[in-house]
Amino acid sequence: MALAFDRGRKVRLLVIPALFDEANKLRRQTINVMRRLDLAGIDTFVPDLPGCNESIASLPQQTLAIWRDATVEAVRNFKVTHILTVRASAMLAPDGLPGWAWAPTGGRQALRGMIRARTIAAKEAGRPEKTEDIQTLGRTEGVELAGWQIGAEMFRDLETANPAAHLIEIPQSDLGGPGLWLRAEPDEDAGQADALAAILSVALELKP
Repeated sequence: MALAFDRGRKVRLLVIPALFDEANKLRRQTINVMRRLDLAGIDTFVPDLPGCNESIASLPQQTLAIWRDATVEAVRNFKVTHILTVRASAMLAPDGLPGWAWAPTGGRQALRGMIRARTIAAKEAGRPEKTEDIQTLGRTEGVELAGWQIGAEMFRDLETANPAAHLIEIPQSDLGGPGLWLRAEPDEDAGQADALAAILSVALELKP
């Protein structure tokens, strides 16, 4: 399954969504950017990665390799010309496909934030957990973090995965405000969506 703004135009952008706990927080903002790019004459596609959203695949069975293969297949299926990754999904970008990384982060950083959230929640619930114990559990059996069942292989993958080096970084500071992933609940920001769409439109030599 994929959300698509497809009018058969020349420029076709694959958008790989944010991962794990940031997925829900940034989905609406990502779609707002896609709507603006549609108006600018750019086709966009955001796929459901295996185990996510409408996918019937088992989430705990997923690995970064499976998600990378799925991204490559999406590139072929939609015949895209460019890619935009969102936060940690920069780890999934195929080699050789030009594009951009919006506020990219690596797997270790993604894990750190989710583990910290789990330790805080556990402490507030009166059953404190140690970071080291969560990491050991994640590496050996898999672990639930921020409501996501992360398998042991995925956990180990994330500990060493880095954003793709060939993408052009779009730092959050270029969008005129703090990242929406820092907020407690999913939200949107029209100004930031305008800014990101304009950056991409100009880079693709189209009017914003």
